[in-house]
Amino acid sequence: QVQLVESGGGLVQAGGSLRLSCAASGTTFGSYAMGWFRQAPGKEREFVARIHWSGISTLYADSVKGRFTISRDNAKNTVYLQMSSLKPEDTAVYSCAAPKRPYYSGSSQYTDYHYWGQGTQVTVSS
Repeated sequence: QVQLVESGGGLVQAGGSLRLSCAASGTTFGSYAMGWFRQAPGKEREFVARIHWSGISTLYADSVKGRFTISRDNAKNTVYLQMSSLKPEDTAVYSCAAPKRPYYSGSSQYTDYHYWGQGTQVTVSS
C-alpha cells in the first residue's frame, strides 16, 4: 500500500511561484513513477507532469511546459512540482499519484495511476 500526502498549495498572485511536495510512504519510492494531476471546479482531471521512476525522463502537459518542473528526491521519498509564472487558469486542486506497479515508466493517463493523495488547493489571483 502506498500513501501519498501533498503539501505546499496556497494563494498566489499571477506571475508568482509555488512549490508543491508529495511525500510517499509504504513503498520503495524510488521504484515508482510519479505523476501530478489537477482538477478545477467543473472541469475534468487534467495531467500536469510525470517523472520516470529512475528520474531519467519527465513529461509535461503543453499548458505547463516551460513553467513547471517535476523532480524527485528518493532519499526523502518526495516528489516536487515547482510552478512558476503562474496564471489564473492554473487554479485547481493538485494531486500526486503513483501507478500500481513499480518499474513502470508512467504516462499522462490518469487511469494508469492507482494511488492518489488527497490533493492540495492552488489558487492564482489575477
